[in-house]
Amino acid sequence: MQNAIKKSEELYQYKNKISNHRILYVVFGIIIMLCLGTVYSWSIFRPTIENVFHIGSTRSGLPYMFSLLFYALFMCFTGKYIEKFKPGTIIIFGGLLVAAGWILAGSAGNIYWLTLFYGVMIGSGVGIAYGVPMNVAAKWFPEKKGLMIGMVLIGFGGSPLFTAPFAKFLMDIYGVMRTFQILGVIFGICITILALFIKYPSEEIIVNISGQEIANQTDTKAMIKSTNFKKLYLTFIIGTMIGLMIVGMTGNVGIELIRISPVKAASFTSLFAIFNGIGRPAFGWFADRISHKKAMLVSYFLILVAAILMLLAGSGDSIIYIIAFSLFWLNLGGWLAIAPATTMSLFGERNYSRNYGIVFTAYGIGAIAGVATSGLLKDFFQSYHEIFYLIILLCIIGIMAARKID
Repeated sequence: MQNAIKKSEELYQYKNKISNHRILYVVFGIIIMLCLGTVYSWSIFRPTIENVFHIGSTRSGLPYMFSLLFYALFMCFTGKYIEKFKPGTIIIFGGLLVAAGWILAGSAGNIYWLTLFYGVMIGSGVGIAYGVPMNVAAKWFPEKKGLMIGMVLIGFGGSPLFTAPFAKFLMDIYGVMRTFQILGVIFGICITILALFIKYPSEEIIVNISGQEIANQTDTKAMIKSTNFKKLYLTFIIGTMIGLMIVGMTGNVGIELIRISPVKAASFTSLFAIFNGIGRPAFGWFADRISHKKAMLVSYFLILVAAILMLLAGSGDSIIYIIAFSLFWLNLGGWLAIAPATTMSLFGERNYSRNYGIVFTAYGIGAIAGVATSGLLKDFFQSYHEIFYLIILLCIIGIMAARKID
């Protein structure tokens, strides 16, 4: 009994000793994610891009859709290399690719070149760097990894809070193409400098903090064969499909359906980004401490409520719009925390980076399906209203799948 108390006291003292040091890795991760997460500000660029290139909703969604696709593909590809290279090296490589994509996007002469630079290059760079800050945070805080993963993800989801108004400010002065180039230079410098300070703790530190040995757990091949993987994969596709179609049309829905000004649409996007950021640690903690299944069900219920509210909304219903889209963005952030926390909970920590890289390909499928479907429905019906019926149907399917996860 005395030995147990002594061990507990030693563990407490050890955590306090390194707490100030390890929290810096979370802070650095948040700032890096702020730079990477500008992909969520596409709805601010989209109306201007449609005017510049004289295109409709379907084609204007291509850069956003491809950025999310390549983001997911390279997240999967990078997963098996995260443990083999220094974290700073991977972040710098991804960050420079992101910066180059932004800079080259500023010289695009049509939507297809913009799709290559913004979609393929930026998306690939984000996918390469994205998983590293989360993995670093989880290793430095093994005793509360779900919460810390969510904290780092605040930067990614909360990015539009800063980048949307900043990008709008730059566009008003320099135009959209020059704005792309300015953002590229800023992001390249910030990511590179911060990445120089990122590192993993030793396994000894992890054991001392958590108070237990790291166990060998489910490998990737065994995970893919499991029933839980298939259910998690489906629920993640649905959750991200809904969230990503919403993010891509947030500004346009406000302007066209609710009849608010473009300036208000930009300011509301910044507000929604706050909820996106809150959703990550909130649902990460919820999934980690209570139940990943309950976290999924709560998320789908809130999305269902938001979709019904938007079916009731019309011109001038700004309050309904704010409530509904705050819920939508909250839950997109939530799913980006639910999925990694559930992956770690179901399949263990040892192979987490590689396992979550596979799970994260669901994000790419959700991106393609969500952006393409919303664009096609908008062009066919000439309204965003019908898209909310699809969201309700997807929520029902998601609830049925989530209930069957162990």
